[in-house]
Amino acid sequence: MKGDAEWADLMRAAKAGNGAAYDRCLREMAQALRPLVRRGMYRAGANPAETEDVVQDILIAVHLKRHTWDDTRPIGPWIAGIARYKIIDSLRKRGSRIELPIEDFVEIIPAETETEIASERDVTRSLEALPEGQRNVVRAIAIDGISIASTAQKLNMSEGAVRVALHRGLGALAKRHSQDT
Repeated sequence: MKGDAEWADLMRAAKAGNGAAYDRCLREMAQALRPLVRRGMYRAGANPAETEDVVQDILIAVHLKRHTWDDTRPIGPWIAGIARYKIIDSLRKRGSRIELPIEDFVEIIPAETETEIASERDVTRSLEALPEGQRNVVRAIAIDGISIASTAQKLNMSEGAVRVALHRGLGALAKRHSQDT
C-alpha cells in the first residue's frame, strides 16, 4: 500500500501517544483507501456512493484494533486485511441487491400498454359494483396496501368487520370475474 513505511512510522508515534501523528496517519489512510474501496464496491455491483461509509468503517476498525498491529511488521498488509473484510461486510449487509439508477434505463422502459390501461379500468369498474363499505375496504387493503388495523381505524370499523367486508368483497369480485370469463 502507498505510504506503508511512513504510515508505520506514524502509527508507532501514535501508539507512543502522539495525537498529531495519529491524525495524519488516519487522514492519509483515508485518502489512499477511497479509490480502492470505490473500485471494490463498483466491481461487486454495489453503489460506489457507499464508499465513504466503508472507508469510515475501516478507519474505526483500525482505531479499535491498532493495538493488534505488530510494529515490527509492515502496516500495509494489516490495513489491507481490515479493508478487505470491511468491504465484504458492507456487501453482505446490502445482500445480493444490485443498484442501478433508473435514469439509465428511461429510454428502454416500455410505456404502459393498452392491456394494462384496460385492466386498470376493469378493476375500477369491478370495484364500483361493490357496496360502498366493501369497496372502501378492498381498495384500502388490496390496492393501497394499508393494514387491516389501519383500515379499521380509518373507516371507523372493528378489525373483525374489516375482515368480513374484505372477504365478502373479494368473494363478490371473484364471482363476477368467473361470470365474465
